[in-house]
Amino acid sequence: MAEELLFIEHLKKGYNDEQDVLKDISFTVHKGEVIVVIGPSGCGKSTLLRCINALEPIQGGEIRLGDQRIERSSRNLTQLRQRIGMVFQSYELFPHLTVLDNILLAPCKVQGRKKNEVREEALALLERVGLKDRAESYPRELSGGQKQRVAIVRALCMHPEILLFDEVTAALDPEMVREVLDVVLDLAKQGRTMLIVTHEMQFARAIADRILFLDQGEIVEDTTPEEFFEHPKTERAKQFLNIFEFDDIKK
Repeated sequence: MAEELLFIEHLKKGYNDEQDVLKDISFTVHKGEVIVVIGPSGCGKSTLLRCINALEPIQGGEIRLGDQRIERSSRNLTQLRQRIGMVFQSYELFPHLTVLDNILLAPCKVQGRKKNEVREEALALLERVGLKDRAESYPRELSGGQKQRVAIVRALCMHPEILLFDEVTAALDPEMVREVLDVVLDLAKQGRTMLIVTHEMQFARAIADRILFLDQGEIVEDTTPEEFFEHPKTERAKQFLNIFEFDDIKK
């Protein structure tokens, strides 16, 4: 069994007096493992990722990366966040910076690495995702799929131990989805540790080592993609899967 990397124990998250968004969530991520989180809208998928990266305060439980607890009040939060790469559905690129400068900013300013070293790495990664020729372009000159690939390269240049992907294809036109998913599939083949929120069921089945199915803030199923898509154990999972072209997923 691979090394245990991320620990989520009895996590609870709520907003004001509303019902808890996340209710007693517990699971472990092993090094090199790809976990895909799926479920209906509003079940807490994106909130879970934001809690892991301490973008949201939690009301109970514990999140640890290795032996270090992740808390918004942690003195070493900046260092902890450098170990966790997060890619949002909205890209979050600076419009006044070129593609290359967007990528170089955090490694040079936050990690204090040498610009020439990071530049060489960034160009190599851009080449891998088919965007080396757009290094001096500005975000406004890119398609949605290209912006998302740049956001992935930016996260990789920080050398994170785990990557979080929050619905990275949700804002894309259908023809752009494939180019982004291919990049993420390539990262899985490289043995990257990833936690992915997606509504792309075929992609989920192809890339996941484990599926976490969330509903109403709880983990309803935690199993292999084969078991989940072919033999879901709960009626709620069966109802959810019936929405999709399930025959296409099985092919």
